[in-house]
Amino acid sequence: MPVPGDPLTGSGAVNRTELTAGQLTQGAATDTVPDGAFALPAQAAPPTHSFEGTLTLTSLSTTGGFRVLKDPAGYGDTTPTRHLPPVDIALVQNGSHLVPAKRGLQYTRSQAWNLAVGPGRAWNEDGDGDRTRAALPFALVERNANCVHNGALTFLFDATSVSEVRYQITTETCEYFQFDMWGQVPADYRPGAVDGAENLRNAYASEVGDRLPTKPVSALATDYPDSGVDVTKFSTGITPAALSTFGFYFGGVHYAGNCLTRQGEYPFCGQMLLPSYSTAKSAFAGTAMLRLAKRYSPAVAQESLADRIPETAGNTAWSGVTLDHTLDMATGNYVSPGYETDESGPTMADFFAAEPYTDKMRLALSFPRKASPGSRWVYHTSDTFLATRAMNNYLQDKAGSDADIFDMLRDDVLEPVGVGPDSLVSSRTDNGPGGAPFGGYGMFWTQDSVARFAKFLNNDHGAVNGTQILDPGLLTATMQRDPAARGMTTTGAKPMKYQNGFWGREFTSADNPAYTSPFYVPFMSGYGGITIAMMPNGATYYYFSDNNEFSWSAAVAEADKLAAMSGAAVPAR
Repeated sequence: MPVPGDPLTGSGAVNRTELTAGQLTQGAATDTVPDGAFALPAQAAPPTHSFEGTLTLTSLSTTGGFRVLKDPAGYGDTTPTRHLPPVDIALVQNGSHLVPAKRGLQYTRSQAWNLAVGPGRAWNEDGDGDRTRAALPFALVERNANCVHNGALTFLFDATSVSEVRYQITTETCEYFQFDMWGQVPADYRPGAVDGAENLRNAYASEVGDRLPTKPVSALATDYPDSGVDVTKFSTGITPAALSTFGFYFGGVHYAGNCLTRQGEYPFCGQMLLPSYSTAKSAFAGTAMLRLAKRYSPAVAQESLADRIPETAGNTAWSGVTLDHTLDMATGNYVSPGYETDESGPTMADFFAAEPYTDKMRLALSFPRKASPGSRWVYHTSDTFLATRAMNNYLQDKAGSDADIFDMLRDDVLEPVGVGPDSLVSSRTDNGPGGAPFGGYGMFWTQDSVARFAKFLNNDHGAVNGTQILDPGLLTATMQRDPAARGMTTTGAKPMKYQNGFWGREFTSADNPAYTSPFYVPFMSGYGGITIAMMPNGATYYYFSDNNEFSWSAAVAEADKLAAMSGAAVPAR
């Protein structure tokens, strides 16, 4: 059986002052502690026990602490919000790696939170006696929304029992709701076979082995010593406390940034769950259309919404609106043409709050016709929801009534690209796996998944192992490589281009004298401060933050030092 990397060779002589065996056995959580207490220590010894079974946390409704840091809407005033949802985790172990049987978003019975649990570690320390120590990353995902709050949990175990479980949340990617949460609760360990355990172990070993070659961001300057690249410029303009993480892909290497929390370094930075927000408009809806075009016909872009969405019956505002119009935010249906005025208005507030499919669809279709389709850009997340539904119904017509548009994206694109399991689940209406995928938000990333997906679009041009997955002509236009097909011109202080769910920003010598010829950078953008910028020289820069700061032109300037953007040749497909 293959074993994931990073074998443990320590002696077990760990000098531990936080979360000691005594504290995990009979202590109490009075506040958060340094996140390093949850991390794999340098002297960790190989685990003597192997965990396989189910871990269940109990007494969640009355224990722990909660400290609000930002909450203008009062989300933290409700009891369910201040506590963990039900936690029931099936786990298997491979070497020192603990692997959850279910990865990515899990729907819970909580009125506030859904849950995701990532792979963790197990090891021995001398101070823990004959028990093995375990730690896992987890994330709370706001129900019917995309905010992600990242934490860690830890416990001791032997062949039949576990200590109490200490947990804390000390970081998030969420512009409007920020808090610390902590607690220590009794837990139940039910040892026993986990379905597909061997496959889970093997799959995780493959996942770890297949990750992109990764180095710290600081290594970029070392790898390209004559370039003059200044890696400190990458996060310029982003408030450090609001930055979840960032990274840079170039030359076949993923230069990954760190993940700072309010209690130091997040102990599972590579597993930190990051919300897509509107990067899903590109990575889900736009990419799904490109896949449908390759799988069936490029004519899918001209499919009529009125023909593919039964709920449009009797609503003439949607006649003449195509899938292409909708993915370009050019339906002609809106209340105000002002920059994101509708997006922050009452109809969209109700749309985001609506959990049932019928309510979301009704609100998405409620905008009146104000302009001819294709003539004016007005940003609506609800339009992406409609486009996603139209594509879903188109796919069912082609592939059968059981087909699902996100499942197609997962099976045909995300998995072949190597995107990790944490990113293979989409939020859906009705807070359940049978609902309709949101389309315009509700996906999730990890650092490796972001870099891999951007590489697929920007460097591999929509191909996997030489097989073209996305329609090449439509992808060329989407990635701003066809000067005759730039897409819609946006409104706002700095007008840009928008096409198929992707943004396009032009850079000229006015931005930097080094740019001797104008060039476009296609990018994905997400609420609160999320950017994935894919540059014509093959570099990708990404960051996830939550203070409404969209600042990445300095990263483009640094990337230009590595390979010129202007006149950059597009490699032959």
